[in-house]
This record gives sequence, C-alpha cells and structure tokens, in this order.
Amino acid sequence: MGKRLAEGIVAHSRSHSPGSRMLLAIAIFKFVKGAALLALIFGAFSLFHKEVAAHVERWLDMVRVEPDNRYVGTLLTQLNFVHTKELKELTALGAFYSALFLTEGTGLLLRARWAEWLTIVATSLFIPLEVYELLKEFTVIRLFVLLVNCAIVLFLVYRVRQKQ
Repeated sequence: MGKRLAEGIVAHSRSHSPGSRMLLAIAIFKFVKGAALLALIFGAFSLFHKEVAAHVERWLDMVRVEPDNRYVGTLLTQLNFVHTKELKELTALGAFYSALFLTEGTGLLLRARWAEWLTIVATSLFIPLEVYELLKEFTVIRLFVLLVNCAIVLFLVYRVRQKQ
C-alpha cells in the first residue's frame, strides 16, 4: 500500500491538469480534516474522568482567549454537561470520521474510482445538515463549508461522469 500511495503522489505531482490539481487539493483537504480530528481525539483522551470545562478554561487562559466572549461562554456552559461517557462516545464518532476522511484522501491520491464515489456519497450526506444549520443560524463559515462541500461533490460527479 505504501508503494502505491507514493506512486500516486508522484503521478499527481507530474500531472498539471486542472482536474488533477483539484483532486490533489481535495485529497489534502480530506487528510487535513482527518488529522485534525485525530489530534482532537488524542486531546480528548486526556479529559477522561476530569472536569472538561475547567480544563478547557485553563487552555483558553493559556492562549489568552477571553472566557467572557459570547461564543466561548456558551461552549464552556455546554462542556459542563460533558462527562466521560459522552466524551467516549464523541471520540468514537470522531475516530470513525477521521478514518473516513483519511480513507477518502488516500483513495483520491491513488486516483481510485471507489474513493471518488465514497467521497461523493459521504460529502453529499452532510449537505442537508449543513443547509439546515445555515438556515438555523447564518454564519460566513457555515456558508463557506457548504459551498466547499457542494463544489467537491459537483467536481467529483463531473469527473466520474467523464470517465463513463
């Protein structure tokens, strides 16, 4: 698998077509999301059997984030309700999504057709939720995430249809 992944990366670096660059960008995007989730999961392990809100408040103090901020205050309030059971469930869910993102990224680097389909289906499943969240409370970040995911799906659908 390692040799094939390296060959896929080399093939991507040699190919300069816009479609290849876009596929590489999507693969890297999926890897970054997967790696970020893994980092969060490992950070969450250190919070098992501890007061989550108190730890987060100390972290925020170290990076000089104001706890009186409306968003930070809401987060800290919600974290008071997070216990080890919920944290374990969240880390399991995060591990699943991290594995999914890393699988998508690897498959896209290898230019595997299954990875294109997997990414289309997995990304499409989140679009209705993203629309709901955007309608519930509009933010530029939510709009950006929705637009990026729609662009990924449309690009991959176009690419798959071109291959047929």
